[in-house]
Amino acid sequence: MTAIRPLRIAINGFGRIGRCLLRAIHEAGLRDDVRIVAINEPSEPESIAYLTRFDSTHGRFPGRVELKSGVLCIDGRAIALTHARTPEAVAWGDLGLDLLVECSGQYPTRTELARFLAAGCPRILLSQPGHSAEDVDATVVWGLNHRELTGNERVVSNASCTTNAIVPVMHLLDRAFGLEHAMLTTLHSLMNDQPILDGFHHADLRCTRSALQSMIPVSTGLARGVQRLMPHLVGRVQAKAIRVPTLNVSAIDLVGTLKTDVDAAALNRLFAEAAAGEWADVLAYSDDPHASIDFNHHPQSAILDGCQTRVSGGHLVNLMVWFDNEWGYACRLLDVARYWGQCFE
Repeated sequence: MTAIRPLRIAINGFGRIGRCLLRAIHEAGLRDDVRIVAINEPSEPESIAYLTRFDSTHGRFPGRVELKSGVLCIDGRAIALTHARTPEAVAWGDLGLDLLVECSGQYPTRTELARFLAAGCPRILLSQPGHSAEDVDATVVWGLNHRELTGNERVVSNASCTTNAIVPVMHLLDRAFGLEHAMLTTLHSLMNDQPILDGFHHADLRCTRSALQSMIPVSTGLARGVQRLMPHLVGRVQAKAIRVPTLNVSAIDLVGTLKTDVDAAALNRLFAEAAAGEWADVLAYSDDPHASIDFNHHPQSAILDGCQTRVSGGHLVNLMVWFDNEWGYACRLLDVARYWGQCFE
């Protein structure tokens, strides 16, 4: 029997999502199937190794992390480190890559991503939405449209963590009852682009305020992301976002109008059955009284909180969806990378 060659990937940008992706591969026992051969991160090697080993949100790395002569070693397996600040400064073509996972968040356009391709990357999986639909060959939400990947794409977006959380819920709602309009409010944990103390660093004046002391409204492209994947809802989805002072785990409050009369029991039954069946990899359901910390390090894209389901007048519905904006999203990056990699052969 012929052994299947492992998928060889590199990570550009080793922040929250890049480090979670490395850990997800390790925790899933997939190191022989998916091998990280290189990481490009401008930070010092000692910082890279230290933040891999210790994580304030997800705990200690469940393996041996060492730094040997500037090479990161995970349980004895070497990962080359480079510290370039531009795509052209890394010899990507010499690494034998199948795929680059771009996790820096700095390259959302086709023109910028083409710099990686020109520098020798065969394909790019983007850990954010493209600036526009035309900037990528496909935008994928696992469970919804990942089977449309062919292997001929050069640049694929894994959408956003919020899109991965809400689109499966909206798809199920629309398929069962007909979704006419939706208003989405994201309560998102603080992020690295916010200051700990008030500071002059952001064009959005609200984002100059301390992330630890306030709930802060921020801009969001969630409505645009939903409409890319559900184009029949163009013009019928609005969204807003509020950053809240927690380290991890976010929520989306969905208010929608349906074509069909429903009650809360019917809605909860829909999601409980989906979570126990065809959508189990993506969706969970719970009717326990939860706080956000309950879903730290939760691998699914979304958890429908049955305690919070509300219906008014039969057509107006309100749902609460929890999601680990780091770990759940990194697990979907891994799912998409593996599936897309099977299409390369």
